[in-house]
Amino acid sequence: MGRITEDLIRRNAEHNDCVIFSLEELSLHQQEIERLEHIDKWCRDLKILYLQNNLIGKIENVSKLKKLEYLNLALNNIEKIENLEGCEGLRKLDLTVNFIGELSSIKTLQHNIHLKELFLMGNPCADFEGYRQFVVATLQQLKWLDGKEIERSERIQALQNYPVIEQQIREQEKAYCFRRAKDKEEAERKLQEKHENEDKRKRSNPGFDGRWYTDINATLLSSLESKDHLQAPETQEVEHNIKKLDESEDDDLAFWNKPSLFTPESRLETLRHMEKQRKDQEKLSEEKKKVKSPRTLITEDGKVLNVNEPKLDFSLKDDEKHNQLTLDLAVYRYLDTSLIDVDVQPTYVRVMVKGKPFQLVLPAEVKPDSSSARRSQTTGHLVICMPKINFKIILSSSASKNAIGNFITMDLEAAEREMTKGRGSEAREPA
Repeated sequence: MGRITEDLIRRNAEHNDCVIFSLEELSLHQQEIERLEHIDKWCRDLKILYLQNNLIGKIENVSKLKKLEYLNLALNNIEKIENLEGCEGLRKLDLTVNFIGELSSIKTLQHNIHLKELFLMGNPCADFEGYRQFVVATLQQLKWLDGKEIERSERIQALQNYPVIEQQIREQEKAYCFRRAKDKEEAERKLQEKHENEDKRKRSNPGFDGRWYTDINATLLSSLESKDHLQAPETQEVEHNIKKLDESEDDDLAFWNKPSLFTPESRLETLRHMEKQRKDQEKLSEEKKKVKSPRTLITEDGKVLNVNEPKLDFSLKDDEKHNQLTLDLAVYRYLDTSLIDVDVQPTYVRVMVKGKPFQLVLPAEVKPDSSSARRSQTTGHLVICMPKINFKIILSSSASKNAIGNFITMDLEAAEREMTKGRGSEAREPA
């Protein structure tokens, strides 16, 4: 909910070059302001003040505005007219659609001798029998009430009937105040129930993934078991928030279908509910922007892709002397090794650096079981050595064809030894 701040006033004082001490007109309507404050200290020269369509529940902190001529407090939560005696220059007061039930509180306006126009339509007191006559007789300086001019004959008649009308008004006020007290108790009870239900919901849902925050070991085990699962925790949280938003939509529908009295409490509840819905939507939108869809590492047809999401420098060397491929990956020098995960496959190598994949397709087939990974003591780089698979296919006579299967996967030295034993055999390197 909004508050009256110096910055807010300056932003609405552009017509006065953002100077507030000499400001004569100020509009702060539709700012969800709950309390009227600071204006009598910062804007002493105000003549016109618009505060309609806010959540102000009490007239206060305006008594020092001696030059104020027009005050608009329509569509607020005001229940009583008070603290306007100091506004000596007040000529027009608009309190349309508030919650004023104490009609006798208008007597405080008798000190505002320059007051000519008053608007009270849309308040509970406007439904009282004898309402207009009571106001006309009480505030004899008025010329207009609820946009209708007060005739001299109307005032004379109102003054004549004043004792009887005043008694009627007091009885209706008493009945209204009794109902209002019951409404306040009911509103407090509902608010208490709402808080209790929210506390129960929080206790039953300790974390976004449904686990208690002490379930660290279970979380670690499940993450280790699903090593190939690349969905980020942020994505899971967004999915949880989407589910939560769907549930809130049901709550929202129930909220709007629930019958409710038109009271200051119900109006505050409605606006706070709308504010909560708006914030939930904004939060979900921001999280959707932050979370990227999982990176595709292997296509549906089995093609392995080259990926460098952590954007690291690297070099891949073919060491023919040692018959191996060497990958030098420039990981961050002071990065903890526990944040690096290496996976060597026959045709590609994948390194997860802080959850971000680096994947490289290899130019030759390698032996995953014989591969090794270590950190360089000088540079901190990750060095992965991957021995290559070399084999020869033996093409022999019909007598030795049964042995072909045994030669296919032999390494170079074993194949050469077999070649010396075979008769008329030929060998070739695989493509």
